[in-house]
Amino acid sequence: MKIASLLTLTAALLISGCASVEMASKAESAKAKEFNPPSQGNAGVYIYRDSFVGKALKKDIWIDGKCIGESAPDVFFYTEVEGGETHKVDTESEFSSNALELMVESGKNYFIRQFIKLGVFVGGAGLEQITEEQGKKDVAKLEMAKPGKCSAPQ
Repeated sequence: MKIASLLTLTAALLISGCASVEMASKAESAKAKEFNPPSQGNAGVYIYRDSFVGKALKKDIWIDGKCIGESAPDVFFYTEVEGGETHKVDTESEFSSNALELMVESGKNYFIRQFIKLGVFVGGAGLEQITEEQGKKDVAKLEMAKPGKCSAPQ
């Protein structure tokens, strides 16, 4: 009986509540939402989280082992990576990192959605590449978080 109560409480906390992270300025967020082409030789990468599940959770995100930031509900990150290469995007999950390999072209923007999936005790996270059209619609509704602060090394 106690275990069932504990599991119910854990699930309720994962679905409700709201995690927060340090946010970029409104001006920085608005500039990123102009979706301008990235600088010469680079590709732009937007990573965002808009899922209803796991509002109380924060999850680290890395590209090629570099901390992009700790996500929270309704936030996005923008960064640039070298074009013409494959990059590894990781997010922490319940028991291990989940990764997405992304081959990027210079001059293009890419959109990756981080989603939360409920596990036994803690919520896991996953990543999926989203079309540019859908990504722009989704990111336009969100605010940009400050980059570079992860809770744990990868």
